[in-house]
Amino acid sequence: MDINTHEQIDRVLCGEPVSVFEGGSEVRMECTANMAADTSGLVHGGFIFGMADYAAMLTVNHPNVVLAGAESRFLKPSKVGDVLIAKASEQEKDGRKHIVKVDVSCNEEVVFSGTFTCFVTKEHVLAGA
Repeated sequence: MDINTHEQIDRVLCGEPVSVFEGGSEVRMECTANMAADTSGLVHGGFIFGMADYAAMLTVNHPNVVLAGAESRFLKPSKVGDVLIAKASEQEKDGRKHIVKVDVSCNEEVVFSGTFTCFVTKEHVLAGA
């Protein structure tokens, strides 16, 4: 399936799409040194959240999709060198509103879980700005 959203996103920081299909997506990201929050190599959660958000956007896969809200849980720490896989699936669709569940795993252990509320706007969110 063609990717129709977030074409210019930095895939080093948000992950590389592995698959994008109707109602779901999978994204892979290697945690790099520039993601470290401290000298122990702990990866800042914002990068993991960004990856999950990107997987949610790919699941909706519309040029005008935006994030409206999220409920998320960080379950285990990630460190530099970890390879993360985000698996997203659409749970509900009501008109322009999409609810997407995303789990991020490292070695088959879930490290992050979130539910993302996404909307497809009539025009690009920055149109006319």
